[in-house]
Formats: sequence, C-alpha cells, structure tokens
Amino acid sequence: MLRHLLTLFRGQTADASQAFLDANAISLLRQQLREAASGVQKTRKAVAVVMAYAEREKNALAAIEEQIADLENRTRDAMEKGEDAIALEAATAIANLEAERDATQRAITTYTSEIVQLRQTLAQNEALLSELKRGQRIAEATSKTQQLRGDAPSWTQSDLADASETLKRLQERQQHNDATMEAMAELSASTSADALSDRMAAAGFGAPKKTAASDVLERLKKKAA
Repeated sequence: MLRHLLTLFRGQTADASQAFLDANAISLLRQQLREAASGVQKTRKAVAVVMAYAEREKNALAAIEEQIADLENRTRDAMEKGEDAIALEAATAIANLEAERDATQRAITTYTSEIVQLRQTLAQNEALLSELKRGQRIAEATSKTQQLRGDAPSWTQSDLADASETLKRLQERQQHNDATMEAMAELSASTSADALSDRMAAAGFGAPKKTAASDVLERLKKKAA
C-alpha cells in the first residue's frame, strides 16, 4: 500500500510539474532562446579568437621563413669565405628556426581545422536559432490569439447569428417593398392616358408616334431618285 501511495505521489508531482511548465511554456521558451543566443554569440567569438591566433601564427611563420632564407644566404657566403665557425653557428640557428617553423606550421594546421569545425557548428547553431525564433513568434501569436478567443463573450456567436437572421428578414422585406413599388408604377403607367395613346398609335389608330423603318426606307429611296 505504501509503495502505491509513493508512486501516486510521484505521479501527482510529475503532473503538477508538467502542468506548471505548460502554463509557463512561452516564458520558458523566451529564456531558453536568450541563453541559446548567448551561446551562439560565444561560439562566434571563439571563431574570431581562433582566427586571430591562426593569423598570428601565419605572420610568425612568414617572419621565420624570412629569417631562415636570410641566414642560409649568409651561411653560404661565410662557408665560401672559409669562416666555418660562424657558418656552424648560423647553421645551428637555422636548425632551431626550422624546428620553430615546423611547430608553427602544425599550429596553423590545428587552428585551421578548428576554425572549420567551429564555423560548421556556428552555422548549424545560427540556423537552428533562427528557426526557433520563427517558431517562437508563431507560438506567441497563437497564444495571444487563443487568449483573445477565450476572452470573447460566450454569447457573441449567438448574437451574431441573431443579427444575421434579422438582417436577412430586413433585406427580404425591403426587396418585397421594392417589387411592390415597381408593380404599382407599372400599373399606374399602363393605365395613364399617355400609355393608352401609345397603345392606340401602335395599333394603327390615328397618326403614328414613332417613325417606322419602312417610312425611313421610303424617304431614302426618294432622295436617291
């Protein structure tokens, strides 16, 4: 029994913790992205630092190679003049410089490899951070929309439906009134003296009120003749 109670307690604690995280997910996401952005910035700085180290080593390598070339020329000159002692001293210095040159070259190789890896990591992290920031904006917009939707009065939907029904009835009544007015105007026109006169003229009683097409043709024939 005690074991079951402990399991239940752990389950309730886990549920409460998860519920708390869910309720504060937006704030948690903001902080996580701030920390991630700080980490990306540190990676960017690390790339710059390593690049500076590599550049320094490259400059040192160029200086060493220049020293080696200079000493080699001077050593050959000393040997040609029979100055073996100073030639040996120069040769020792050249050997030390060559060892320094080899070490510098290895350092440059190490830095170059590290720069490639850091840049790849930086590019991946920047891409992921940008994607997460876009997701954050969408999540915040969705949260605000859901909050506004939740704040809307529960009766709003029914009010809109009632208003729509009222508007429909009003439009139907207005359309009916318009049709009635048109019918009344038509009846009034048909019963007027002018309408009666027009109908009689069209039937051939009295002088026509409109010029017939045949009359036009007849007139044109006379002009042509």
